[in-house]
Amino acid sequence: MKHLLLAFALLWPAAAMAETLPAMTVWKSPTCGCCGNWVAHMRAAGFKVETRDVEDMDMVKTQLGMPEKLQSCHTATIAGYLVEGHVPAADVKRLLAEKPAVTGLAVPGMPSGSPGMENGYKDPYSVLSFDRDGGTKVFSDHR
Repeated sequence: MKHLLLAFALLWPAAAMAETLPAMTVWKSPTCGCCGNWVAHMRAAGFKVETRDVEDMDMVKTQLGMPEKLQSCHTATIAGYLVEGHVPAADVKRLLAEKPAVTGLAVPGMPSGSPGMENGYKDPYSVLSFDRDGGTKVFSDHR
């Protein structure tokens, strides 16, 4: 019984956090495996994710206002922010906790070893915060 209570106590914070995370919508190509892997990463971190498979990602990115120089393969919205590419779940959680005055976060391109791009090799990469005009600042570094 004691072990059961301890297990419940350890799991409770994760369950409580999952209930407070806002829903995320992800636009992706129906044939992109790394996009599906990133969605699985976000779900494993406790996010409720709705996916929308679309053929014309350029149109989606334009409609959402995603700066071209920061683009990757998939685009997400969450709590009024854009999330572009293979941004780690921990960085999205930090964004939601800190609520900075930015448009969103982006990992331009598709760096090896980033969430969804695991292949045994890891490129160093930065997660960038950005504004509507495409101005950027380093939000976090992953080495």
